[in-house]
Amino acid sequence: MEPVRIMWRQVMEMARDTIALLPQVAVALVVLILTWLIAALGRALVSKALGRTKLRPSLQDLFTLLTSILIWVFGIMIAAVIVFPGLTPASILAGLGIGSVAIGFAFKDVFENFLAGIIILFRREMRMGDHIECEGIEGKVAHIAIRESHIRQTDGQLVIVPNAMLFKNPVYVRTDQKHRRQTVICGVAYDVDLGEARVVMTKAVEGCETVEQGDRPIQVFAQEFGDSSINFEVIWWAGSTPVEQRRSRDEVVTAVKRALDDAGLEIPFPYRTLTFKEPLPLTRSPQADAED
Repeated sequence: MEPVRIMWRQVMEMARDTIALLPQVAVALVVLILTWLIAALGRALVSKALGRTKLRPSLQDLFTLLTSILIWVFGIMIAAVIVFPGLTPASILAGLGIGSVAIGFAFKDVFENFLAGIIILFRREMRMGDHIECEGIEGKVAHIAIRESHIRQTDGQLVIVPNAMLFKNPVYVRTDQKHRRQTVICGVAYDVDLGEARVVMTKAVEGCETVEQGDRPIQVFAQEFGDSSINFEVIWWAGSTPVEQRRSRDEVVTAVKRALDDAGLEIPFPYRTLTFKEPLPLTRSPQADAED
């Protein structure tokens, strides 16, 4: 019976200690509730203050989140000191320093994406609304969060991308500038005057509404001797968004085709010439002989 009495004595001591801690626990809960209220108020004040600035919305969200995290850290530290009076802020920070090593190894990818997200949010070259491409993923940046970014593809699908991927790999920002260069290849027959063809194509492109004609020149170069044609490279600048690029390409191809047809300049089909080493014998079928 002695072991039972010892166990019972320990349980009773634990119960007394727990009851003795109830006032501290109640005060700690009040502190946590106040922390929640202060964090909400702090987020609202910071968001309102940053809303008057010219900071990007993604950076405003970042500073609001960091403010909330900082308030919660202090609130939890105060609550822990109330419940366990032996604790001090220095000992808590020391414990966090030791534990952060193990936590860092366990949540390496999470912290990597978190830090990458902060760096991406401070980038000026990639903003929400930009059209980007990275590792075969192409679309519009719909949202940049701390750990991930949301890419809305042109077909409507949403791709959630870890920020570390956008940080460690090349990112093509399609809409970094207002206009982007377009190129199309157009071939004309070998007997066509190349100078005349160049003038016809240039005027056709100049007449397109979607083509930028300010300080961006329209260029038409004879590129190569093709199998059945002389191929020209037609270069112009148009809007940088995907729909603007497709609309401009459609207009330019249509205009060049119409202009070459109106000028009587041939866009040839592929020609094939068959050469035989020996003359081919001409024979008639027995049915043809019978009909004769």
